[in-house]
Amino acid sequence: MIAEPERRRGRVLVLTLVVIAALVIGFILFTNFWTDLLWYQSVDATSVFTTTLLTRALLFFGFGAFMAIVVGFNAWLPYRLRPMFQAMNAEQASLERYRAALEPLRRVLLIAAPLVLGVLAGASASSEWKTWLLWRNSTPFGVNDPQFGMDVSFFTFTLPALRFILGFLFATVVLSFLAAVIVHYVYGGIRLQSPEGRASAAAQAHLCILVGIFVLLKAVAYVLDRYDLAVSQDGLVPGLTYTDVHAILPAKNILAIVSIICAVLFFVGAFRGGWRLAVTSFVLLLASSALIGGLYPTFVQSVEVKPTEVVKESPYIARSIHATRTAYGVDNAVVTNYPAVDVPNPADLKASLGTTQNVRLMDPTVVSPTFAALEQNRTYYSFANPLDIDRYTLSGKLQGTVIAAREINLAGIPNDQRNWATDHIIYTHGFGVVAAYDNTATPDGKPSFFENGLPPTGQLTLNQPRIYYGENSPNYSIVGAPVGSSPQELDYPTENQSQDLAKYTYTGTGGIPVGSFLNRLLFTVKYQEPNILLSDLVNNDSRILEVRDPRDRVQKVAPWLTLDGDPYPAVIDGRVEWIVDGYTTTDAYPYSLATTLGDATSDSVTASGSSVAVQPRDDINYIRNSVKATVDAYDGTVTLYAWDESDPVLQTWSKAFPGIVKPRSDISADLMAHLRYPADLFKVQREILSEYHVTDPNTFYSGTDFWSIPNDPAKSVPQPQPPYYLQVQMPGTSSPTFSLTTTFAPQRRPTLAAFMAVNSQPGPGYGQIQILQLPSTTTIPGPAQQQNNFETDSVAKQQLTLLRGSGVSDIVYGNLLSLPVAGGVMYVEPVYIQAGGTAGYPLLRKVFVGFGQRVAFRDTLNEALAEVFGISTPVTQPTTPPSNPNAGTAREQLAAAITAAQAAYTAGQNALKAGKFAEFGVQQGKLSAALAKAAAAEKALEAAVAPKSATPSASPSASPSASPPGA
Repeated sequence: MIAEPERRRGRVLVLTLVVIAALVIGFILFTNFWTDLLWYQSVDATSVFTTTLLTRALLFFGFGAFMAIVVGFNAWLPYRLRPMFQAMNAEQASLERYRAALEPLRRVLLIAAPLVLGVLAGASASSEWKTWLLWRNSTPFGVNDPQFGMDVSFFTFTLPALRFILGFLFATVVLSFLAAVIVHYVYGGIRLQSPEGRASAAAQAHLCILVGIFVLLKAVAYVLDRYDLAVSQDGLVPGLTYTDVHAILPAKNILAIVSIICAVLFFVGAFRGGWRLAVTSFVLLLASSALIGGLYPTFVQSVEVKPTEVVKESPYIARSIHATRTAYGVDNAVVTNYPAVDVPNPADLKASLGTTQNVRLMDPTVVSPTFAALEQNRTYYSFANPLDIDRYTLSGKLQGTVIAAREINLAGIPNDQRNWATDHIIYTHGFGVVAAYDNTATPDGKPSFFENGLPPTGQLTLNQPRIYYGENSPNYSIVGAPVGSSPQELDYPTENQSQDLAKYTYTGTGGIPVGSFLNRLLFTVKYQEPNILLSDLVNNDSRILEVRDPRDRVQKVAPWLTLDGDPYPAVIDGRVEWIVDGYTTTDAYPYSLATTLGDATSDSVTASGSSVAVQPRDDINYIRNSVKATVDAYDGTVTLYAWDESDPVLQTWSKAFPGIVKPRSDISADLMAHLRYPADLFKVQREILSEYHVTDPNTFYSGTDFWSIPNDPAKSVPQPQPPYYLQVQMPGTSSPTFSLTTTFAPQRRPTLAAFMAVNSQPGPGYGQIQILQLPSTTTIPGPAQQQNNFETDSVAKQQLTLLRGSGVSDIVYGNLLSLPVAGGVMYVEPVYIQAGGTAGYPLLRKVFVGFGQRVAFRDTLNEALAEVFGISTPVTQPTTPPSNPNAGTAREQLAAAITAAQAAYTAGQNALKAGKFAEFGVQQGKLSAALAKAAAAEKALEAAVAPKSATPSASPSASPSASPPGA
């Protein structure tokens, strides 16, 4: 026997452990809550935190209490109504033992079980906070659906909330019914083996009332089912079809009435008719549902619709076409017939100079390693892959730009040199941006930079180049120190790269103060890192920077937005700002086709493991680019601007979170110049327009004019070709416009069906989609066919073989651009050569140009255009001149060597075919000599144009210490 004192000590120990565990869990919850609140305060968005928290709390306690009270009442009532006297049999004798065992725990169970259900129900309800806020702040669309005459806002905001509430009531009634049945059975209200009747009158009345309420709710569900048909995706087209209108709608009305009658019969049966009336009403409901709700619509579809489906469904197809085009913002897309000649006319080239002078030769998905090799400077810096596309006004001309922020990269520090201080105190930020012209290169194929170096120099005004917030920033850094303190942060390497480092102390307002003991303790718990509390590198003026990815920051401030997958940096008013596009979406726009966002935005870039974020696989059928957001790279300031101020979804969220989104008029002119049409929205729209460019219902029904999105021919794994930001001069216009472009192919044919571009330059015409539709009989090749034409061209094949250099170099194909030029379609593809090994990086060496069946493969775009169009005068702006006079001579030597090698290779192949083996040997020797001269000329060219090291300006603090880790 265990002594009583020992038992008491054991109980005290258990109680103590429980209390300690509760305190630890409570403190962890408090830590998450308080640090979250501090973060929202740091970005001046406390109202987002409080509104979300209060809404979730209201739903949790409101719906949770309702569930607990109703289920608890229906579990208590059977005990209250239990038979006081009942005949004893084997069943009741067995239950009596259970009743005796449960009696000490009865009250606990009757309270605890409903409370647990209430907590679970409350947690489920709190997750619907977005649905609740949309309903409570609903804004009319000003558009009525054609069947019910109700504003679209009813379907997008009200109907989902009613469905949520109805589903919750169904769950409450079902759980109450199960609880009632169990308790009635345990306490004798229901007897399975009694000859006198299987349920007491009280149990019968109780259960009939619950079933009656369930059936009454079913009547409400039938009413809502009518409206759900408008957002259904199950028919021939989205929304109501002929069978829905003429069979299912009347059936739902009848079933709702039948359900009400059955509910009344259940209520009457609770007190008068016994089980017989209840069972009769239930059978009536099932039979009506099967006959009216199932067989009748099937009959109408088979007998009335199928024989003349196109005639019957034509009005409903027209509804879907109109609604889908409106919901995706493509209702104003202009489709123009484009003859697309396949024989170029040089005279027509003048009307396309705006395009040919701005052809993008720097592929941002290819040249990121080149940027890194030339401008990374240290292994602890990195650039995004792919790079970003923007435009800047340089020397009075709008210039397409390939740009990247030089971000900190902790993975580039050797592992044996990393510790907590290096990761979170010293290596805290990147430095500057690197920008290059998108339509030219240096003579040796490198990007032609107009902003580069450390510290950065060039044509951009960059007053604050430090990148504390970026796509590759550490999860947290601790910065800041009292005035006069010795700087701890690495700023950038100075000119004496083996010794000197510029140091820096953060002076911005970003982040959360962690000087107090409480805040240091809280973040120690949050990150499970004792150094935050114990290290003397954390001082009274320290601030912790967290949530540093631009998308994550915007998402946390505006959790109701869907964000574009590719934020991009821009130099705005002397600072680096990240620009993030935000979308408002819904899946409940009536008659609109639903698409899966993740699938529609997937292409060869997102599938390659790039830094572009993959969208979730959410179904949507309405989307607007309603918000443009910026994140300051130095202090992390998040600013949201209303871009589509007429969007009812944005207006609704602005009511829920007033003051979070600033008006469009607050956008500065400098920021406006760098905004662009977002790629993910464009990809969704091209997915829709592949079918919904067809506006005639009969033609749409046949599906013969539908298009497909071509795969990227430069990739080995089939993935849709990404859209491209280009400066394009569309037919009939006098100047080029910064545009986002794509192509379409006919279904099951390799030719080209259409070219699509959207104006991406803010101002008049922004967002205007233009589609050039080619004749259905066109022979203009599509992207895949054109890539095959390029690679199988006899001249190109020989030169590509030479460029590979017996396998020591790799050929990298750049973006295959499709451009409307000279009344036809011109293809341009840059070709890069990358030396083998880990140190190699892509250099622009050749350019493919194709028009119709003509192909040119030359050193420059100018030369290729001249060959294709049969002219000798330049048709594009000249490339950047060599940075060294010797580069011109080296380039001539390289060209001569390649020509000699090509001639030797051709002569050797001809000799081999003719069986002249001695001559073949001679030509092989010539080929080897020519390749050796080409290699020597290439080295000379690289030396001639090698950029000189930038001379740093005076640094904040220079340290003559040893080189840092990763140098």
